[in-house]
Amino acid sequence: MFTGIVEELGSVRSMTVNGSSARLEIECKTVIEDARIGDSISVNGCCLTVVDLDAGSWAADVHPETLDRTNLGGVQPGDPVNLERPVRLEDRLGGHLVQGHVDAVGSVTARDMDPDGSTVMTIAAPSAITRYVVEKGSITVDGVSLTVARVDDGGFAVALIPHTLAVTTLGSRELGESVNLEVDVVAKYVERLMNGHIRPDSERLGNS
Repeated sequence: MFTGIVEELGSVRSMTVNGSSARLEIECKTVIEDARIGDSISVNGCCLTVVDLDAGSWAADVHPETLDRTNLGGVQPGDPVNLERPVRLEDRLGGHLVQGHVDAVGSVTARDMDPDGSTVMTIAAPSAITRYVVEKGSITVDGVSLTVARVDDGGFAVALIPHTLAVTTLGSRELGESVNLEVDVVAKYVERLMNGHIRPDSERLGNS
């Protein structure tokens, strides 16, 4: 479990394809200070397992399912990636509860800069996940916990302060680039719990 507060901007050292899977190596410092083989680290919002480790980098095996459902399949050596270690029970929950399970890949459709240096980023997203996105609610974009500023039929917008732009991949994301999206898990649980308890409109009208 993560919080969507990026700890470090790492760099892809290599992405080696092994059949349908791949080995991803990432250069970084902070998130491997106390890391061990078998630990989890979020990479652009995707939870990966540490399988190799040295003083300046770590590696993860990336399953074909992950390559297909996230933007990790397109990373190249030198690309920046957002990194976060799992939250500890004694930590402050600065963002929101993030599982590291990417729901969909969206794409950046607009970047509008404000006079104060902040930017409103508009992201196109599949309708299958926008149903869970609400104005002023939480969403994870490339592993970054953000507040939704606006929602429409084709996606949503988020406001990015200069600090977020400087310390995450969102500062360099250009129009058309893909971003990993994870909706607030609470919304999905609520929907699941309500299924079977809300009758269709036609049934309610027929019983009235």
